[in-house]
Amino acid sequence: MAMGNWTEISEFILMSFSSLPTEIQSLLFLTFLTIYLVTLMGNSLIILVTLADPMLHSPMYFFLRNLSFLEIGFNLVIVPKMLGTLLAQDTTISFLGCATQMYFFFFFGVAECFLLATMAYDRYVAICSPLHYAVIMNQRTRAKLAAASWFPGFPVATVQTTWLFSFPFCGTNKVNHFFCDSPPVLKLVCADTALFEIYAIVGTILVVMIPCLLILCSYTRIAAAILKIPSAKGKHKAFSTCSSHLLVVSLFYISSSLTYFRPKSNNSPESKKLLSLSYTVVTPMLNPIIYSLRNSEVKNALSRTFHKVLALRNCIP
Repeated sequence: MAMGNWTEISEFILMSFSSLPTEIQSLLFLTFLTIYLVTLMGNSLIILVTLADPMLHSPMYFFLRNLSFLEIGFNLVIVPKMLGTLLAQDTTISFLGCATQMYFFFFFGVAECFLLATMAYDRYVAICSPLHYAVIMNQRTRAKLAAASWFPGFPVATVQTTWLFSFPFCGTNKVNHFFCDSPPVLKLVCADTALFEIYAIVGTILVVMIPCLLILCSYTRIAAAILKIPSAKGKHKAFSTCSSHLLVVSLFYISSSLTYFRPKSNNSPESKKLLSLSYTVVTPMLNPIIYSLRNSEVKNALSRTFHKVLALRNCIP
């Protein structure tokens, strides 16, 4: 196509769920709004309780607090705009807005991969070296591990977003997704993107596989240590400290892997939207529920905090 015939794109249109009837879109709005509010309240509650209760000032809950911060950020990047497209049919997003949304999507996504690996290492130290746990996972070490988990998101998000949005966009400006993800935006580029696609594939594999291998190594050693515990009660107690994290890891990696590593022939835009919903909307809501329902310490802390608030209210005239 001749350069003179190109139409410069200054904004994008998010197709979202526009192919569905209006009634279905209204139902989706109510569903996603409820999930969004539950996500914000659940993760905020985890942050407040782990900060307020001295019994939860251990490294495990420090990393859980980081995960809740991350999930709140992840939701704020994706869901409000999606709700706007469903309620007010506000489907337009500026060029800068699309780039910003994609940047923070990559940032939080990469950070979650590495934070889940850090949490697996924390469980490995707790079970395999319980006597040295407090020394190894001291305040300085856990702060460094948290920083190391968040940091990879910056270079990955910066390179991927800057490179993609440096390409010329022309013709249609319709993004067939409910947010500015890389594959649907890349389809709007009118230039040779072969090198970028190779980088994106290799980068995605590394970002997913490196933390995944660290998690597998940690849990292989954890499993070996648990099998050596003589009593069934001891084995159950050791496993229960890992079960919530394992469930969260499984939900995140299965949904994201199905989204980005499926063959293109089986990867229709509609099926990708559904899979993307699982790790951008549903999983952030489930994480605090999983950690609160499957963890007696969190449930007890919630109860103690509730009673403290109730007692404080009764003291106020």
